[in-house]
Amino acid sequence: MIRLPFADDVPPLTPDGDQARQWAEHELSDPAYAAAHPTPIDRIARSVQEFFDRLFNSGVNDAVGLWLGVGVAVVLLALIVVAVIFSGRSRLSRRATPEALDLFGDAETRTAAQLRRAAASAAGAGDYDEAIVLRFRALARGLVERRVIELVPGATVHAFARRAGEVFRSEQAVLDAAAGVFDDVRYLRRAGTADGYGRVARADDAVRDRQLASEPAR
Repeated sequence: MIRLPFADDVPPLTPDGDQARQWAEHELSDPAYAAAHPTPIDRIARSVQEFFDRLFNSGVNDAVGLWLGVGVAVVLLALIVVAVIFSGRSRLSRRATPEALDLFGDAETRTAAQLRRAAASAAGAGDYDEAIVLRFRALARGLVERRVIELVPGATVHAFARRAGEVFRSEQAVLDAAAGVFDDVRYLRRAGTADGYGRVARADDAVRDRQLASEPAR
């Protein structure tokens, strides 16, 4: 054994309790120890890993493990099917709702049939201003629904009447007359009358009852 010089003169390094605690605290305050401690995220990840380890490695036999996998797959498949069904219903619901159409200054989502009923109700109440406006919009909406005319946003009622008259040549006069009545009530603020409503209604009925060569028989 090699002896250090003056080894006999060095007192033994045996700290008392307080000194030992101070040395330990000083050593543990080193940042290297703090960096080595697991973070909360590390502990969570370790817990999740241990959970799955226990789930699949807890002595469960192969048959039970197989059925467990099948069960998980069935549940996932069911969730996918439900999501597809609800997505399809949502699309059908959007399709069932008529798109908003600019009908001479106002966006309208009602169908031609709904507009006609609303016009008849207004006429029955003596509100011919409203009845005339609604019935002419029903006329326009009906032709759009039948794809007879593509209504351009911002088109005037007279431009629409001329375009419809190109399709229904024998009805050009009644279409022009109906457009004039709508124009008087909607834009010139003239009072609507039963006669004016009748002219618009006759124009709507005339083009509605005319069957195009490309349309199936009703």
